Amino acid sequence: MASQRDIRRRIQSSKNIKQITRAMQFVAASKLKRAQEATLASRPYSDKLDEVLADLAIVLGGEDHPLLVRREGGKRLIVLITTDRGLAGALNTNTIRFAAQQITENAGDLAVVTVGRKGRDAMRRARVPLEAHFEGFGDKPAFADVLPLARLITDSYLDGTYNQIDIVYSMFVSTLAQKPSMMELLPVDPPEDTEGIPGNQIIFEPTAAAVLERLLPRYVATRLFQAVLESKASEESSRMVAMKNATENADELIEDLTLSYNKVRQSNITREMIEIASGARAG
Repeated sequence: MASQRDIRRRIQSSKNIKQITRAMQFVAASKLKRAQEATLASRPYSDKLDEVLADLAIVLGGEDHPLLVRREGGKRLIVLITTDRGLAGALNTNTIRFAAQQITENAGDLAVVTVGRKGRDAMRRARVPLEAHFEGFGDKPAFADVLPLARLITDSYLDGTYNQIDIVYSMFVSTLAQKPSMMELLPVDPPEDTEGIPGNQIIFEPTAAAVLERLLPRYVATRLFQAVLESKASEESSRMVAMKNATENADELIEDLTLSYNKVRQSNITREMIEIASGARAG
């Protein structure tokens, strides 16, 4: 049985851990509010961009821009978005497992671009070819941050290096739920179920082809940015819940250790009293 001193040391260590996890919980909660607002605010813009693209697709065809061209076979690129830091529950594990499943189920010539160190390290361990790596975009991702990545992806598709490019990320559903998801980024597939105005009722200036030329690179960057925002909100919500659970577990451990400490203390007192009584009778 552990001594009183050992149990006291464990209680103090548990209290120290509890202070850290509680502080991290509050920090994650404050960051979550900002990340959630940014994510939810960007969704209507992405949806409206889909509507405009659908309107253009009615009057234009895939031959009007190379980003719309679907090429058979060829090499595939997966953009894997994870976090730089851990202590976010099962978020990274679920996202990486989802990406690994997509890779194994669709065997073929492929490479990966990673955003975040956790995904990079996992892909290196699995010996999946890495095309490039980007560090996470911090606590406040900006649209300008994803432009180098969007340019790399777009150029790789245009020069024929890859015939399909997908994004694997964690979609923010709610504070308690994050869903690993995959979205086909290139070739651009204009949505058919949007509620936009039919294309033949819209006048595009200067021309529909010119609008499409400017819109498609913006569309690719916007989709990437949306995935980054979704992943950031998922990270902070998952970290907040994980730290909350860790704090509660520390509380339970402290209670159990305190009970054990009291039992050992009572046992020691009883033993000492017996020894004193025995010594008095012997005297």
